[in-house]
Amino acid sequence: MSDTDQTFEASASTDTPPDRLSNDPASPFYDEALLGRGIGIRFKGVEKTNVEEYCVSEGWIRVAAGKAVDRRGQPLTMKLKGPVEAYFRS
Repeated sequence: MSDTDQTFEASASTDTPPDRLSNDPASPFYDEALLGRGIGIRFKGVEKTNVEEYCVSEGWIRVAAGKAVDRRGQPLTMKLKGPVEAYFRS
């Protein structure tokens, strides 16, 4: 088990959202249980609902770039940098 997996599991057992999370099932940072619980993201003080992936410690989020998709049908994303705050909605 890698350090990332241990950190990820430790975050899942507490009431604090993980440092990094993705809603792409192919990503190593994907966790269906946490996504099902409902996580809210506040980026630069504004609530965001279209976040594909985030990292609190590095200060960035990935959002879909319009309706554009790549050749595999996945949405194209843009990385935006700034203060990120993650919280559980429930």
